[in-house]
Amino acid sequence: MTAAIVATVGVFGLAIGSFLNVVVWRVPRGESIVSPPSACPRCRHAIRARDNVPVLSWLVLRGRCRDCAAPISVRYPLVEATTAILFALVAWHFGAVAVLPAVLYVVAISVALALIDIDVRRLPDAIVLPSYPVAVALLALASWNPGGASDWGALVRALIGGASMFLAYFVLVIVYPPGMGLGDVKLAGVLGLFLGWFGWSALVVGWFSAFLLGGVFSVGLLLTGRAGRKSGIPFGPWLLLGGAVGVACGTTIWDWYQGFLV
Repeated sequence: MTAAIVATVGVFGLAIGSFLNVVVWRVPRGESIVSPPSACPRCRHAIRARDNVPVLSWLVLRGRCRDCAAPISVRYPLVEATTAILFALVAWHFGAVAVLPAVLYVVAISVALALIDIDVRRLPDAIVLPSYPVAVALLALASWNPGGASDWGALVRALIGGASMFLAYFVLVIVYPPGMGLGDVKLAGVLGLFLGWFGWSALVVGWFSAFLLGGVFSVGLLLTGRAGRKSGIPFGPWLLLGGAVGVACGTTIWDWYQGFLV
């Protein structure tokens, strides 16, 4: 049963990854993600259904448009495959539980937001702001847990976590504006909802991991001469990666840290 769930969720991830490619390209440009249909940017020919199969179509076409032979970026199949792998890993880690849809949602927006932040140094409100009601709804469903024991305390903890991270990052922006933007503040609130739902240890570890991972990366850039002291890096991807660490192994890291102190 577990293998079937993982495989099903993985295939679903392929389809979501294909959609995320559209989101990553259109949302920063203020374009609709619904219409018009996807087309080749050079010859403007609409992409046929058979040429829109995730990963497989790119391989069959050898990375080129069927009509004008313009190269198709390898990023498209990589996003699709990465999303599928992440979805499958989440399904394998959590199984068929009530919180699975919530985790898959945050994985999907994480892929899109990380790529957009890298591309244009922005975390669009069009993705982040709707994630607040979506996150609350999905986490409320997980707390209700139809067919199992309800845990409304987790939802309360999620709301506290979201508010805490939003306020903390907002203060950081006020104190040191060059350090991050308001997009990071808004995203922190969303991630705080998920981290808080999973527990205080997930919240603390996820919060700290973002700064640790981003700091290590920045130091690496400085040491290799690829960035200067005044160079800026998008913080969104590290905020998202820190959140993933908090959800996946926050309790384990926190227990290890407490044991180390003792």
